[in-house]
Amino acid sequence: MLWEQQIEFASLSDVGMRRKNNQDSFATIVESERENWLRNGHLFIVADGMGGHAVGDLASKIAVDTMPLTYRKQRDLPMADALKQAMEASNAAIYERGKLNREFERMGTTCSALVLGPLGALIGHVGDSRVYRLRNGQVDQLTFDHSLQWELIRRGQGSAEEIFLHQPRHVITRSMGPEPTVAIDIEGPYPVFPGDVYLICSDGLTGHVSDEELGAVLQELPPAEAVRFLVNLANLRGGTDNITVTAVRVGKIPEGAVAEELPIPLPSGSELTPLALGIAWGVAAFFCLGATLILMQRYLGGVVIAGLSVLAAAILIMKWMRDRPPRVPSSTGHSTVLWRPYRTASAKVTHKLLHNLLAPQANLLQAAEEEGWDFDRAEFARACEQAEASVAQKNYRSALREYSRAINVLMSGVSKAKRRGGLQKDAKSSRLPPG
Repeated sequence: MLWEQQIEFASLSDVGMRRKNNQDSFATIVESERENWLRNGHLFIVADGMGGHAVGDLASKIAVDTMPLTYRKQRDLPMADALKQAMEASNAAIYERGKLNREFERMGTTCSALVLGPLGALIGHVGDSRVYRLRNGQVDQLTFDHSLQWELIRRGQGSAEEIFLHQPRHVITRSMGPEPTVAIDIEGPYPVFPGDVYLICSDGLTGHVSDEELGAVLQELPPAEAVRFLVNLANLRGGTDNITVTAVRVGKIPEGAVAEELPIPLPSGSELTPLALGIAWGVAAFFCLGATLILMQRYLGGVVIAGLSVLAAAILIMKWMRDRPPRVPSSTGHSTVLWRPYRTASAKVTHKLLHNLLAPQANLLQAAEEEGWDFDRAEFARACEQAEASVAQKNYRSALREYSRAINVLMSGVSKAKRRGGLQKDAKSSRLPPG
């Protein structure tokens, strides 16, 4: 990524339909100076707190307050190391705060952080909040869920379909705060291309909205409209948890912009070290020696040497397969890409996808009329008419945009009816040039 590339971003956090308080928090740190960006990149964080009363809220707030300050102080460390240390410091701060009050004991939070800097996209992750990337009509999940379901899949203790059907979804295996230390997943850096869209979200969104729907919405709507619609869609389908969404779109490379000459490290586990290269050459040389002895009719020595070299190669391959990043099957039937991403899905807008998006709307509209909700009925009707006209013309992308407008109008009536305006945390939306 280049400093000259404009980014467009938006964040929104909502209490949902069934919770009394919002335990999610988010932070966006967009550098306004080139020098700071080269050292830190832009930082986006989403944290989903866990614990009764206000404990989860406190844990997530400590995470999003501590991490940016600690991260920006690590001036002499590579970005990946600085991000890891910042998340470890946040974990320690939550843990120490928890020890001060018995009611706060073992409070915790998930945390997903995205850095967009000169090396590309770097991710720090703990828990089941997620980071997605939209690129070329495909949405990729770049983080591994630290949940019981995903851990069982990784260990091969059943198919994805069986585990997702029979095992509880909300059992978290790793979070920040309950213990004095925590293992941090650092992903990337990944190359960033113009037009990429990144989504960081809590499980209050992914519990109600599929990967395909996420991708379609991110593809068709700008970040500010996308986060609003995604939150409304999750609430429309029940809103069983707090919902926090941050979307970031990367702009085009300006004409004449020059890339910084910075080393781009390979992903963890993929480095070809001199030692590994030497071992590989050694195994190959022994195999060639064995083959040569066989050709010279020195069969016993040749077979032994060739056999040992094949065995050594097999051991090296097994070690590589064991140490590579894990593969998690997709529950939606889409193929999973080896290495990263962990799951992938199409972001194409189809007639079936539109039908699924609009399935709950009729019942909600009936309730709105019966209870006299306050929303712009004329605007809602116009949006629905234009959406239906687009569907008739099989212009499904336009229909999605119009349906999103209709749902946003309708859900504004829900917000007013439930008088939840004060429970929604500040929304933040901006379009920023690089300097």
